[in-house]
Amino acid sequence: MLLTADSIALLKALISIPSFSREEKDTAAQLCLFFEQRGIKVERVENNIWAYNKYFDASKPTILLNSHHDTVKPNPGYTKNPFEPLVEDGKLYGLGSNDAGGCLVSLIAAFLYYYAEENLDYNLCLLASAEEEVSGKNGVEEAIKHLKKIDFAIVGEPTLLDLAVAEKGLMVLDCEAKGISGHAAREEGENAIYKAMRDVEWFRTYQFPKVSEHLGPVKMSLTMIQAGSQHNVVPASCTFVVDVRTTDVYNNEEVLAIIREHVHSSVQARSTRLNPSTIDLQHPIVKAGMTLGAKLYGSPTMSDQALIPYPSLKVGPGDSARSHTADEFIYLTEIENGIRFYIELLGKVL
Repeated sequence: MLLTADSIALLKALISIPSFSREEKDTAAQLCLFFEQRGIKVERVENNIWAYNKYFDASKPTILLNSHHDTVKPNPGYTKNPFEPLVEDGKLYGLGSNDAGGCLVSLIAAFLYYYAEENLDYNLCLLASAEEEVSGKNGVEEAIKHLKKIDFAIVGEPTLLDLAVAEKGLMVLDCEAKGISGHAAREEGENAIYKAMRDVEWFRTYQFPKVSEHLGPVKMSLTMIQAGSQHNVVPASCTFVVDVRTTDVYNNEEVLAIIREHVHSSVQARSTRLNPSTIDLQHPIVKAGMTLGAKLYGSPTMSDQALIPYPSLKVGPGDSARSHTADEFIYLTEIENGIRFYIELLGKVL
């Protein structure tokens, strides 16, 4: 299949260009060149690249096809050159091959397949976004401000071509219990550590009333704690950090409000913008995927879905378990199957 050959060639080119989050200008340029060589007009804001189908009709709804072209930095355990696209035993090795280069080039192939087709029921917008790995404000969040009206999105992430119909959100909380300093040898002060311990136990044991069908309960994990200056001084402050993974039955603001109602420590969220997401199981794109035999599940890992304000479905070739690992790879057959899957999925709604 010519689309598969072109897709693998594009992925090899992207692997060979370092594209750490916020440093993706060269892969953005490579993607622009790829589309321009095929006579397709592209638009760019920061390092985000997008294009529309040839016969765009503003009276029709629009499907966003989104994946990212930034990567994390190489895992220290790499034994291969992370920027050398190497094919061995049917695997394409290289940083970003699995997360999410295979998804991106497969979505691009599906976009090209339908690009010049007339009388589609939907428009298509292909967006290669930046800063996904750091949830940066100049990534998809900025790009969608410049797009034409979007009705729903397919987000390309490695899911073994299963349908992630829900995805957890994230909040990081900075908490502080305050006491009064005093000498440890006397009955002086109010120990902030003891105050913090009561709240820490609440975070460990509290169960939110609503539980997501696909994602389970909201999960809260204490990940850092700090207090005290020396052994004989009662600490006046104890700070701790809580990692909160929210689910589609609450938004982040609702979870934050519940937490503040129950704990005595001050609680500040570093951000509430990374919300959980879900899509109606009766949505046409979900039903289309199910007819292709894809399984439904809830994803514990976060993607650009958290910043996309319309219904979205996460699905793509590759395996999330390989993301951010040393000697990352994707099977060439996964790319071929991903292209075919996206084409068939879109074909059922277009």
